[in-house]
Amino acid sequence: MPAPTTVHPEPVTGSARGGRAPAPRRRSVSRDGAARAAGVLFLSPAVTLVGVLLLVPFLATVYQSLTDDDGVGTARFVGLNNYVALVNDPAFLRSLLNTLMWTVGTLVLPVVLGLLIAVLTNTTGWPSWVRYAFVLPYAISGTATAVIWGFVLRSDGALNQALGFLGLESLQTSWLLSWPTNTIVMIVANTWQAVGVAVILFLVGLQTVPPETVEAGTLDGATGFRLFRAIVFPQLRPVTVVVVGISITNSLRVFDLIWLLTGGGPGQVSETLAVTMYRQTFVTSDYGFGAAVAVVLAVIVVAASWAYLRRQMPKHP
Repeated sequence: MPAPTTVHPEPVTGSARGGRAPAPRRRSVSRDGAARAAGVLFLSPAVTLVGVLLLVPFLATVYQSLTDDDGVGTARFVGLNNYVALVNDPAFLRSLLNTLMWTVGTLVLPVVLGLLIAVLTNTTGWPSWVRYAFVLPYAISGTATAVIWGFVLRSDGALNQALGFLGLESLQTSWLLSWPTNTIVMIVANTWQAVGVAVILFLVGLQTVPPETVEAGTLDGATGFRLFRAIVFPQLRPVTVVVVGISITNSLRVFDLIWLLTGGGPGQVSETLAVTMYRQTFVTSDYGFGAAVAVVLAVIVVAASWAYLRRQMPKHP
């Protein structure tokens, strides 16, 4: 009769008993820490260089804005006097209003027109030269743009002559000599140049939209504007964020077009903050006051960009 076989039970692990799983090895934690340390080590030279090139000049400008510096004698510390003078200066308040007008105008017009042109030239039978007609002005410098539009907008320029030829003499005016007309026509001139980059970026975005999603929307009964609003436009959000960000920063720092068309005039009625900063610093040699305007402009640019990007970027849990 064979001997009975003895069965030895296998050891039961903690997970089989319903207990806690074994703790992860500490080696992976140490590897993560080493990877982070290596990343910090590799990034630190670039971050240090950018910090020196950006932060140091900004701090120097902030200090200069607290002085009465005319570039001749020794700068005298005056505290917040320059900022108080800014608030009480009507020309600065008008400059701030013009900057707001530029921000709204160059945000709405290039973005809307760029999106419209990109969609029409991408989905309809419009010829490709229509697209190029809007893109090519982007390759022109701001100085050349100002020369072209100066020829069009001056009192005896092409626009007034065309209106006279068409019998519309009542519409003729000095486009660059009265506010807010001069600011509005300069925003239009800037749009003529800036809409090209919006067209390019939106065309790139439209090429990345999967055709399957459009076909699915069509099968569900969406057509025309409804199809674009519900299916296509939400997928253009990353491109839209970039286009709007570019438009905001460009509107806040616009200078060459205004300076060459009106010089900020007549008087100072068409100045923006960038033009006011230049005039106070390099024309009147009031470096302290000009530095105060520069600080205000820098704060507005950083705050506007940060607020917009913080609102648009996806939130991680």
